[in-house]
Amino acid sequence: MNEKTGEVFSIAKDNQPVPGCTISKAVYSGINDIIYFSLAKNTDISAEIYPYYKLLVVADGNMEVYGTDGFSKKIEKEESIVTLTDVPMGIRTSEGAVYTEIMIRKEDIMNEAIKAGEVFKLADLVPYAEGKIVNMDVAHNDKMKFVVMAFDEGTGLSEHAAPGEAIIFALDGEGVIGYEGKEHPIKAGENFHFAKAGLHSVKATKKFKMALLLTLE
Repeated sequence: MNEKTGEVFSIAKDNQPVPGCTISKAVYSGINDIIYFSLAKNTDISAEIYPYYKLLVVADGNMEVYGTDGFSKKIEKEESIVTLTDVPMGIRTSEGAVYTEIMIRKEDIMNEAIKAGEVFKLADLVPYAEGKIVNMDVAHNDKMKFVVMAFDEGTGLSEHAAPGEAIIFALDGEGVIGYEGKEHPIKAGENFHFAKAGLHSVKATKKFKMALLLTLE
């Protein structure tokens, strides 16, 4: 992945819009592409037809996803949407926006809780449960997994290594990411990148929700 490793960072802060411009940064190219987009105020990505879904996760600002026949959905910071397929879909903003786009193919498995064309919050997909960790697979295939997790205070994942790279999206509360022997406090709105086989752990210092985007190529 084209991202810094082993430190807390912010997709929103690291990809600030440039006046009058739309900017894309390819983070990962594979079966499921991952791209950061920065849209300055009053910019537009023209409506085009795609044969696959796009999961959009807004890190900052707000924008409108629009299409034909009057389709229009406004999404703000911390909100997400899965775009429709095989019909024109575009994005425009009057104030500016930074978001992550994750390509999801039609043959990929997407959770029934997610409906294309509807706005939702990743943090709202899973509840907290006393003394437990709650997981939901949002979308996956044999090379990618996007999961949302809710940790009750004091719960966590012991040190382990994944067979691929991963990006964490902290959604709610606070936690500590252990990575290669160092601890990194993380809170809602921040991110973290694990390299392939990097030893890491997660502990909720308060109630903590996060999304984990794992690639396995």
